[in-house]
Amino acid sequence: MLFPKKVKFRKQFTDRKHPDKDARPDTRGVSLAFGSFGLKATTHARVTSNQIEAARKAIARYTSKNGKVWIRIFPDRPFTQKPAEVKMGKGKGDPVGFIFPVKAGRIIFEVDGIDEINAREALRKAGTKLPVKSRIVSRVIA
Repeated sequence: MLFPKKVKFRKQFTDRKHPDKDARPDTRGVSLAFGSFGLKATTHARVTSNQIEAARKAIARYTSKNGKVWIRIFPDRPFTQKPAEVKMGKGKGDPVGFIFPVKAGRIIFEVDGIDEINAREALRKAGTKLPVKSRIVSRVIA
């Protein structure tokens, strides 16, 4: 699973609970940079490192030896959770993992080196592992 080697602060503030109310699309990482096909988010969500790894494994089954996969997001925000059955108050919970806040328009995965049918199926399966709605985009060949 992906996680940073070192973080400056153990705990970060939580983002707004409803990012759809401020539904501005992402402006960085919105076009294909490496591969021929990509998985593009169309909604907002917090993607955990476990979800990224599950989607990567789904793509790896289709790429075999000659395909290449690029992961365009990295979970570097820690999130905390309080233990079960703990009363309100008594401070913030302990860090339990890392997330990446995905906005609409962000390219999450890119693949290259495999035919279009396999690439689309691999990205479709990867999209089901993620909490965002997504669509498959391809490079325009001119």
